[in-house]
Amino acid sequence: MGGIKEDAENMIISEFGNESTLSFTKYILPSTIKSPIERKVKQHFNLPFVYIWVVSQNDTVSGFAILDNVKGKSMPITFIGMYNNKGAIIKTAVVKYREAIGGEVGQPSWQKQFIGKSKSSAFTDVDAISGATISVHAVTKGIHKLTILLDIIKSDLTTNE
Repeated sequence: MGGIKEDAENMIISEFGNESTLSFTKYILPSTIKSPIERKVKQHFNLPFVYIWVVSQNDTVSGFAILDNVKGKSMPITFIGMYNNKGAIIKTAVVKYREAIGGEVGQPSWQKQFIGKSKSSAFTDVDAISGATISVHAVTKGIHKLTILLDIIKSDLTTNE
């Protein structure tokens, strides 16, 4: 993963605090979970796995972070969703943007509209960005996928702690 894992972990620590402990796992997506999510969101997972961090403070799970990729116009967009321990989004960010245009999807002012969304939220009320339509749709659907995924697997993530 090169510097992407380190960048993601720095973002997680920045959001949750220096006292946080991160437990990292490469989560292989079983088709029984993957396929229904892909159908619901109308977007495939780019890879057969995602990277997940369980964030703890004082031996108590305080949240989760999931790193994934979506296909932009021609290149992958690497992004992260950070969630509280109930599964609501507390922050999203683009970790690596590789396209020539559309990088505005990485701006905190655009990303903040996802804060508070959860598995039952509508992801259809996301602001458009002129010239970045493909990136907007890709990142929005990607964040929606991860939010649903976390709701399905979070109890498994915390019982292995």
